[in-house]
Amino acid sequence: MTAITNDTPLRLQEPLWRARLRNNLKSISANWALFAENKIGLIGLAIILFYALLAAAHPILMNTVWNPQVYDPFTGMDPTLFTHPSPPSAAHLLGTDSIGRDILSQLMYSTRNEFVLGLLAAVITVTIATSIGAIAAYFGRWVDALFMRLADLINILPFLALLVVLSSFVRMNMWTLALVIGILSGFGGTTIIFKAQAMTIMVKPYIEAARVAGGNPWHIIFYHIVPNLMPLAFLNMMFTVTGAIFTEAALSFFGLINIRVSWGIMIYTTQTSGYMLRSIEYWYLIFPAGISITLLCSAFYLVGRALDGVVNPRLRQR
Repeated sequence: MTAITNDTPLRLQEPLWRARLRNNLKSISANWALFAENKIGLIGLAIILFYALLAAAHPILMNTVWNPQVYDPFTGMDPTLFTHPSPPSAAHLLGTDSIGRDILSQLMYSTRNEFVLGLLAAVITVTIATSIGAIAAYFGRWVDALFMRLADLINILPFLALLVVLSSFVRMNMWTLALVIGILSGFGGTTIIFKAQAMTIMVKPYIEAARVAGGNPWHIIFYHIVPNLMPLAFLNMMFTVTGAIFTEAALSFFGLINIRVSWGIMIYTTQTSGYMLRSIEYWYLIFPAGISITLLCSAFYLVGRALDGVVNPRLRQR
């Protein structure tokens, strides 16, 4: 009896934050095990990490190895080369473009922009979609009807064409594009998905218990409904990143974005310089950026598909 009496207070004295941290770590470990069972998810994650390393390595190389006058992604030029574009060589592993800039340096610098654009657009999208979806599900009636009709209106508009029109009125840069994509996606079809998921949470016993306990609507929405939408929100972020990167590449190809260097701008420069129809001979002008867009978009999609099996138990392998 003495051992039990002495041991019990020690357990009760464990800080709440430590217990929560232990439970969260167990949950992360279990979810990682489920994620690791999906090989395509691991492939996608490896590709994302590879490009993340490229983005992180660029400033290090510029400060330690590369001469900024030669490898600067904006103004660099190799004075030892007399013709541009030049094919890959030991000094320029992916060659130089028609202006004389190092293609590898541009590719690595642009990777950072692609990550910033995709992740920022994804965060804005899920923030709006989770909030509006939860509010529409909780209040229903005219609030639900208002937001769902707005989502229907945005859904019927051609997304890329709408951005082309907006770019003629708004000076599009990386931050503006991320904001526009996030708002349109957040108030669009993504809201419908989150509202449907929030409706399944509304019938849970703890929601009714919170109401009986006197919780006001906003407390219930942001402390009980929204946190339970987070797994779906994280999953949706993966697909939003893919759409944002592809959209930037398409708009940059048409010259509609005010960005100095990006993967889309690299392809746009090739097209305006007249080398697009000679892509076999000058493959190094278009293939690195084109393959990078394809790989990174595919990687986030593959990770999203793998996360779908973690979030949705019905999709897990048995």
